[in-house]
Amino acid sequence: MSHRRDQEKAGDRGGRGRDKLSVARRDTAAGPAWELVHPRCSRRRREDIEEVEAMVEAGEVEIAHDELIWLLSECPDFLEAHVQLGLIALEGDDPKLARGHFGRAYELAIRTLDAANTPWPMPYELDGNKPFFQAAKGLVQSLMELGRPRSAAEVCQRLAVLDPADPLGIQKIARR
Repeated sequence: MSHRRDQEKAGDRGGRGRDKLSVARRDTAAGPAWELVHPRCSRRRREDIEEVEAMVEAGEVEIAHDELIWLLSECPDFLEAHVQLGLIALEGDDPKLARGHFGRAYELAIRTLDAANTPWPMPYELDGNKPFFQAAKGLVQSLMELGRPRSAAEVCQRLAVLDPADPLGIQKIARR
């Protein structure tokens, strides 16, 4: 299948929805797989995320937080920005807020997958999938901290189908 037809199957019809999260088929050594295709607005802001990560490492968490909020105002489907906000919230011992940020990134990806008739496998090893799995890991961790193991298990069930290898150890978090 051509890349254009893969995008159309995933719900990206030419000019419409181009700046939305989508999914595309990729040929890997293990066979066909699916990868999230991030919106142009997030791909263009790769350097901004790197700067945010440097800010957090330097202890400039408030400035990093404000930058992430601005990035999301410009690009609501920017999964990496949601993940970074979730990590900041977890570090700030606020699992409820973390759940919101991680949950938003997870929800955006799941809606995209559902619109594409839930393609799988969707391995973590593909770069476009990494922010989704990082968000899912943070979501499971947050749900467990909030005493919601049943919700965490539901997320894990979905992930087990997409990437049974579970390289981030997400299933173990939910079993604790």
